[in-house]
Order: sequence, then C-alpha cells, then structure tokens
Amino acid sequence: MPRVWLKIKLPNDTLVEFSTDHPDDEFRMFTAHRTEDGMRVIVEAETADTEALFKQFDEAPEVSSYEILRADQRSVLFQLEALEQAPRIAAHTAGILPQYPMILRNGWQTIEAITSWERLSQLKEEFERADVSFEVLSVTQPIETTHLLTDRQWEVLTEATTRGYYDSPRGCSLTELAAALDVNPSAVSGVLHRAEEQIIKAFVAETKQVDGLDRPG
Repeated sequence: MPRVWLKIKLPNDTLVEFSTDHPDDEFRMFTAHRTEDGMRVIVEAETADTEALFKQFDEAPEVSSYEILRADQRSVLFQLEALEQAPRIAAHTAGILPQYPMILRNGWQTIEAITSWERLSQLKEEFERADVSFEVLSVTQPIETTHLLTDRQWEVLTEATTRGYYDSPRGCSLTELAAALDVNPSAVSGVLHRAEEQIIKAFVAETKQVDGLDRPG
C-alpha cells in the first residue's frame, strides 16, 4: 500500500491562529480521540510564549477544557478538548488512520498515512467536499519485485545487478553475464527483457495512480 505525506491547511481555530502568528513554533499532536462534544488531543508545543497560548485557550469558544501535563522553558505538553475540525472529519470518513505525531507549523498540518489507493481517492473527494486545501508532499509505493518476477527472473536480475551489468559504464557484458550463469547470451537477454518489462509496467501503473492525486490549493 502507498505511504502518503500530506500538508493540510487547517481551519482557523485558536491553536491554528496561534501557530500562524508564531510561524517558527512547532506543535506535535501525539494522539487524538473523539468525544461526545468533539476531540481530545495531546499536544506538545515548542513555543516561548506559553502564557499567551493558554490565555487564548481561556477565551476560545471552541475549547471546552485544557490541562497542562508538563512544562519547561521552551516546551509544554497539554491535553486539549475542542471541536473536531473538518480535515479530521474528512479523514475519518475516508477511513484514513494518520500516523502520529502530526506536525502543525504556521497554520499547516503535516500528516503521514499508509493506506490504499481507494481510500486516498476518497480522502481527496472528502477534502474537496469540505473545501479543505491540501498538498501532496510525496507518495511512495514499494514495488514488490519478488512478487512480480519468477524465481529464475529474480536470480538472473540479481546476478546482473551484482556484476554491474546495469552500471554506467557497465561492469560486465551480456556475454560475460551469460558465462557466469552458464547459459547462452540470448537466453539471458530474454529473461532480463521479461523481468524489465514487468518492473517497468508496474512502476508506470503506480506512477499514474500517484499523478491522479492532484493538489488543490
């Protein structure tokens, strides 16, 4: 399954506005749970202005409560109960389970998730429906070559790579590779061509799926 990194523009609540006003500060969300009235989250804030942060929480209509769990000169760990935001609702609807911590800086939250292409497409639709701006920072999809290739194809491809056949300049010729495998060059060429075909087609197919996730701004 693909691993995706997204950058999401969060709606302007108190914490997001504070992060926008303090663009060098970082807020790490370690966990989040739904409650009857919204969300309960654990956040570590790296900021030199904790007093101003909690003063804004005191006056924020969307914040029902907060509790300071640990504090020092530069960072503070706190539990916050507040209304659930649209991006979180969209991710929940699409079945996306983000990995923690999620990072908030300057009004944008960066998340990582491992999920299916179908759920990613649904997340895109949910974001568009909720008018949530986001950027796809990267999507990686490991190609399982051992599943694509036969044992013989994998054996020949591994030998070719080990001997530098794919290096530039080449570390060995097709004839030398065939001699090492004790077969004729035409047989090696055929095995490599079929292996390369499977790998290239798989790569192109995955790339098309990645390109299908455009980036609304």
